[in-house]
Amino acid sequence: MSHSTATRPIAVYTDVDDTDPAPGIDLLEKHGFEVRVLGTRDPREIIAGAREADALLPGYAPITREIIEALPRLKVVALMSMGFDYVDLDAAGEHGVWVTNVPGAATEEVAAHALALLLHSVRQLRFYTTSANPTDWNGRAPQAPPRLSEITLGIVGLGRIGRELARVAGPLFGRILGYDPLLPETPDVRADLERAGVTRTSLEEVRSGANVLSLHLPLTEETEHMIDDAFVADMPAGSVLVNVSRGALVDSAALAAALDSGHLAGAALDVLDEEPPPPGHPLVGRDDVVLTPHIAYFSERTEVEYVRIQAQNAITLIADGVPDTPVNRPMDSDEGRA
Repeated sequence: MSHSTATRPIAVYTDVDDTDPAPGIDLLEKHGFEVRVLGTRDPREIIAGAREADALLPGYAPITREIIEALPRLKVVALMSMGFDYVDLDAAGEHGVWVTNVPGAATEEVAAHALALLLHSVRQLRFYTTSANPTDWNGRAPQAPPRLSEITLGIVGLGRIGRELARVAGPLFGRILGYDPLLPETPDVRADLERAGVTRTSLEEVRSGANVLSLHLPLTEETEHMIDDAFVADMPAGSVLVNVSRGALVDSAALAAALDSGHLAGAALDVLDEEPPPPGHPLVGRDDVVLTPHIAYFSERTEVEYVRIQAQNAITLIADGVPDTPVNRPMDSDEGRA
C-alpha cells in the first residue's frame, strides 16, 4: 500500500510510558502512514498534536468526548489493551470513529498471573518468604493455609481468560464454580465449560461458595464497585479475592475493611482503582495483600504482540474500511470514516 505525501494517513501515539512502539511505528510506516509520537496523556497536548490524525494510538491516556470532537479527521482509536473503559464509546460512535482492542493477545499470561497471585496468597508466601531467616525460621502464620484440593475456586467472568484460568487451575482445586451473565448457553459453551471443569451457576452461589474468588470482567457502569461491603460480607470467612481485570471493579475501602476485620484472609491484585496508587492507598503495603503493578499481561510475546495488533488495526481500517478487532460500530457513516 502506498500513499503520496499529500494523502498519507497520519497515526499519532499519545503516551508510550512503558512500551516500545518501534515495531508498531515500523509497521505503520511500511504501510504508508506518517507516524507521530506525542508522549503525553494531557488532553490539551493530545488535541494540539493530533488535529490531523486519522488514527489515534493511546497507551493509557483517557480518550474523552472532548478529544474525539476536536479531531476532525479521526477514524479509529486503536487501543493497546483488552479493556476499553477509558474511551468514550458513545462519542466515538456518534462521530464515526472506530475503537479497537487486543482481544486474546494475553490470555495465557493473565490466567497464569492470576494463578500465581492466588497461590502466593493462599500459601501465605509473603509471610513465609519473610520468615525464612535464622531468627524466625520456625515461625508460623496465625492461620494454617488450606489444602487446595479441599476448597473451591470461583470465577466471575467466563471469557477467554476466565476459562483459561479454570483449565490451568482445575487440577489443583476441589471444584470450580463460574458465573457469566453474557456467555451464551449453547451446547458448545456447555461442552467447553465441562472440559474446563467449571460448574456454571449464579453469582450468589459463586460468591458464597468460593474460598478463592477471581474476577475476570470488563469495567462497565454495572460492574464498577460491584465488590462492595455487601458483596464481601457474603463471601466465606477466610476467603481470598483475586483481581487481574480492572481495579475499579473493587471498592478499595470495602476490601480493606474486610481484611482489617479478618473476614477475608487475603487479596491478590494486579490492578487498583488508582494507578499508580496515591500515598496512603488502603490496599498498598499490607501483609495480607499480594500486589503487582498491572503487569499480568506482560511477556516476551505480548510485549511485541500488543504493539503489532494496535498498529494493524489502524492499517486494516484505512485499507479495508473496517478494523480487525472493533469494540464498536460507528453510527454516522457506512463503515466509520474510512
